Amino acid sequence: MHALTVLKTYLQLGLLNVMQYRADFFLQMLGTIIGFATSLIGILVIFNRTTDLKGWERDDLIVLVGIQILVAGLINLVIRPSMQQLMEGIRLGTLDFMLTKPADSQLLASVQMVNPAGIQDAVFGAGVILVGLSLLDAAISPLAVVLFLLVLGAGLIIIYSFMLILSTCAFWFVKLDNVLVIFNTMFGNAGQWPITIYPGWLRASLTFLVPVAFAVTIPAQSLTGRLDGWTVVGTFALAFAFFVASRLFWRFALRHYTGASA
Repeated sequence: MHALTVLKTYLQLGLLNVMQYRADFFLQMLGTIIGFATSLIGILVIFNRTTDLKGWERDDLIVLVGIQILVAGLINLVIRPSMQQLMEGIRLGTLDFMLTKPADSQLLASVQMVNPAGIQDAVFGAGVILVGLSLLDAAISPLAVVLFLLVLGAGLIIIYSFMLILSTCAFWFVKLDNVLVIFNTMFGNAGQWPITIYPGWLRASLTFLVPVAFAVTIPAQSLTGRLDGWTVVGTFALAFAFFVASRLFWRFALRHYTGASA
């Protein structure tokens, strides 16, 4: 409950901040629409030449693109801005003020910056998913919806833990902002296609080095009937492993943090 209260407080502050810059809010929405239109054009061009892309059909890919937009919105809502602020705080020494607060330091670092504009991307992505499912004309059972939400949540945990580990490296390296930029670029470009279409080495990279597969492709497979039980178990196990690893690495980094006055 304390964690939810902290998150609610930061979300309220983020909403107050975005109200000061309303033009940016609408420009970001326009950028999301343009990005979706570009992805849709790419899909239509490809399926003008074929009816099947490594087992994926046109409407399946519309669902996948919707999931990619949804996940990107959730990442940009809290995770990415908070990780950027964390690295900046370490570099400038302002992290000291956060560590003195009576709350878990990892929690504060993870939700310290909220970008409410991410909500609009998440809502837009959810709408694209619904449109794609309606085009599929397939009955989605309540169990499939629950499974989708579970693997989507696990994918977000993996992405969060992965980004936290990257950001925590700022305790030893002065400036790592470009790392998140590279991740965001890879997620935006590679995430809008199923990883099964890539060659083996790249598929492995997008599964374990940059875990795009668990955030986008696997949730899409759960809605389009392509997900098997072992993949579900592996996703949950990896989410748990990533979260524990990020927690241990965070505590290890704090023990070696000397503060701004050192």
